[in-house]
Amino acid sequence: MPIGLLTGLAAAVCWGTLDLFSALASRRIGSLRVTTGMQIVGAVLVWVAAIATGMRFSGDPFVLVGGSLVGLVGAGAYLTYFTGLRIGPIAVVSGVVAAYGGLTVVLAVVLRGESLTALQAVGALVATVGVVMTGLAFDQGWRNTRFASPGVIFAVVALVLFAAMAIIGDIVIDRAPWLEVVVVSRTANAVLSTLVLVLMLTVFRRVAAPMIEGEPGDGGAGRADARVVWFVILAGTLDVIGLAAFAYGLANAATWLVGLASSFGPAVTIIVAVALLGERLRPLQWVGLGGILVGMIAIGLP
Repeated sequence: MPIGLLTGLAAAVCWGTLDLFSALASRRIGSLRVTTGMQIVGAVLVWVAAIATGMRFSGDPFVLVGGSLVGLVGAGAYLTYFTGLRIGPIAVVSGVVAAYGGLTVVLAVVLRGESLTALQAVGALVATVGVVMTGLAFDQGWRNTRFASPGVIFAVVALVLFAAMAIIGDIVIDRAPWLEVVVVSRTANAVLSTLVLVLMLTVFRRVAAPMIEGEPGDGGAGRADARVVWFVILAGTLDVIGLAAFAYGLANAATWLVGLASSFGPAVTIIVAVALLGERLRPLQWVGLGGILVGMIAIGLP
């Protein structure tokens, strides 16, 4: 299996699993608190890894600025995605965001000069359509599904930001070891998320209500119990493991392949939900999983 496909899939497994924990926690304490908690956990973990491996910072201004930009874009991507999941419709939000893999392929070809064989291009298209279909679930039929809800607007923004994070990250990793870039980006991510949380809780509380409040009708909304804290810690740990796999893939494989494979997260979320929560797949989701499998085979062929 190509290294880009393997590392991208590893990131997808981590990110697809953390979606369950982050969605549950966001409904309790709000997406901004969850995002901030995740980034702080991730920053601590990457600093521990950097110290344990004796990593030395190059001090390259390009890496510092570029890595910080990756962190800023990533913070915006996570916040808008989790906010979209918080206000829904969750199935549509997940499917829309999953399309960032297809956008990453396009940007990698246009901006990074990468190329695909005809078979790989077909596989990328089929896999992208498959992952979107896997993320979509229509409880009341296609015609009754609202695509113009605020949650979908947040999903579109997240889609663009995730693709941008992949491209910018690839550019910066060309200049420095991937771990150094991850340390810089995750530190900037944690700092920005914390500052935004403080501002939203103090100055812009009314405007930021969808991001800082739990679900209406929950008597404990806005307060974190032990289970929510563990959800955030688990999500932060999975996130940084996925990010490490993603960054390593960008350093050693084609950007389009890593970005596309990492977007299979919604399929992982569905599989985990079936295995752990007893949910059942809808026919559309079965078709989507089949499309992902066919696409992966086409991409992996020499």
